[in-house]
Amino acid sequence: MVVVADAGARLTWNLVTDTRQLFAFHFMVNAFRAGTVVAVAAGAIGWFMVLRRQAFAGHTLALVGFPGAAGATWLGIGAAWGFFGFCSIAALSIAALPHRDARGYSEQSAGIGVIQAFALACGFLFVSLYRGFLNGVNALLFGSFLGITDGQVLVLLVVGAVALAVLVVAGRPLLFASVDPGIAEARGVPVRVLSLVFLLLLGLTVAEVSQITGTLLVFALLVMPAAAAQALTARPASSLALTVAISLVVTWAGLGAAYYSPYPIGFFVTSFAFAVYAAATATAAVRRAPGPNIAPAP
Repeated sequence: MVVVADAGARLTWNLVTDTRQLFAFHFMVNAFRAGTVVAVAAGAIGWFMVLRRQAFAGHTLALVGFPGAAGATWLGIGAAWGFFGFCSIAALSIAALPHRDARGYSEQSAGIGVIQAFALACGFLFVSLYRGFLNGVNALLFGSFLGITDGQVLVLLVVGAVALAVLVVAGRPLLFASVDPGIAEARGVPVRVLSLVFLLLLGLTVAEVSQITGTLLVFALLVMPAAAAQALTARPASSLALTVAISLVVTWAGLGAAYYSPYPIGFFVTSFAFAVYAAATATAAVRRAPGPNIAPAP
């Protein structure tokens, strides 16, 4: 992998100069375009994922992207086909698992674990069959902002726009079904259909984010901004907007830090997102702490 920091880019701590360097190359312009699309989609879908307590499903879909991309690379086709194909199939498989009663939740959790284990096994098989450079596999695991083409940006934009459009249409009933699925179903809300639609949206979003952060760290961008925002405010609209804002900031900051260093973008995005989550959690804890008990004056 080409290291940008070794190709003449140096951090000067002059905001204007450093910003100009960031956008001096077309691949960085494409990286910021793709990162913006990915951040918005991940923030919106991740907010619902955390609200619906489907983090395990999201984690599994994130790992499924690895065998998909590895298999596509082994077959000599674009890794994006593997990302989107495997994640969509895994989302449909998870949606088919039972999840209505206590036993259903147990069976669904076990089924998701089975899908995850089988997907990882397939990934290791495809890697062993792949005879190319190992750096290509490393990029699948840990992410890379190098070599993002105009065509890839367009694909990410189209997929992200479709996912967000569906989310806007289904947002209100999906929120109702996420908060109280029993009452929502009793009132005629198609809870099962909404669950299937959401898992497909989650699979598409995971496939998008994996192409920037890598399959091992995609989960960070899905869960940390949403968890931080929901720790700070319980208002759905404010929390969702804050989630997207945090996702954008950590993605842009991660791109900038990765540009000026030899380390993968996934590390920086995850580290910045973790820092925001830790700060949000600490702030929420301070807010919940009881004030000092002051005895009344005699």
